[in-house]
Amino acid sequence: MNKFYRAKRTRANIHGTAERPRLSVNISNNHIIAQLIDDDKQITLAYASTVGTKLTGTKTEKAAAIGKIIGEKAKKAKITKAVFDRGAKLYAGRMSALADAARKEGLEF
Repeated sequence: MNKFYRAKRTRANIHGTAERPRLSVNISNNHIIAQLIDDDKQITLAYASTVGTKLTGTKTEKAAAIGKIIGEKAKKAKITKAVFDRGAKLYAGRMSALADAARKEGLEF
């Protein structure tokens, strides 16, 4: 099965609002990107990425660092709840490390 079908199936029931934005996570071979998106206004409320940063460690540790950063940015934007959008990735390994780190910062999903 093509991974894009999984992404479409995952996003079919997910919709972010201003009160509960969508936490979209993209994990490539080299980088990890997380965004809080308001789908009603089609704007990004917070963004964190390994692109252009000097994070060290394993990719799982980098994912946890990005989860912590996005959690802190969500606090600054006064966002406490979000809808988790894993896209085409399975919820395991780096994805769960990012989610757990965001939860430790107070983000609920």
